[in-house]
Amino acid sequence: MKAATRQDPFNVLFLCTGNSARSIMAECLLNRLGVGKFRAFSAGSHPAGAINPRALNLLRKTNFDVSKLRSKSWDEFATPGAPKLDFVFTVCDNAANEVCPIWPGQPMTAHWGLPDPAAADGTEAEKAFAFDDCFRMLNQRISIFVNLPLESLSKLSLQKHLDEIGKLRREASLKESA
Repeated sequence: MKAATRQDPFNVLFLCTGNSARSIMAECLLNRLGVGKFRAFSAGSHPAGAINPRALNLLRKTNFDVSKLRSKSWDEFATPGAPKLDFVFTVCDNAANEVCPIWPGQPMTAHWGLPDPAAADGTEAEKAFAFDDCFRMLNQRISIFVNLPLESLSKLSLQKHLDEIGKLRREASLKESA
């Protein structure tokens, strides 16, 4: 990847079906945690057209600027003039199983699937917990990703690390937050 000689940040696209919660939260987290080194975007295969209100509330509560966030199609990133993508991560099972556009430049990809917090049933507290838990898992995965020594990893080794990050389980996330 030769990040040591790279001036521009790595472009990362987070994909989900609706682009209303998980991918939006991942975009915000990477833009904060990877500032200067990464530039994050999000999109959906079938965008909902609006960001989930619980996701927006959680992001506001954790001091993210949500004013420019929008639910958008992944088609925006497969057109001429779109940012050249270095990494593409799916964060929901539906998007991982869909046929993705051909990304110019053949970015590295990995599946970081997480349960859909918007599909959570139960009380308001249980639904809020589903969003908090998803946010915590994304934060853990993205924190590991931004700290990978990209400049010293071979492409094969980097792919292995990306795949391992996606396999991190909820239990590990909960142990760290306890």
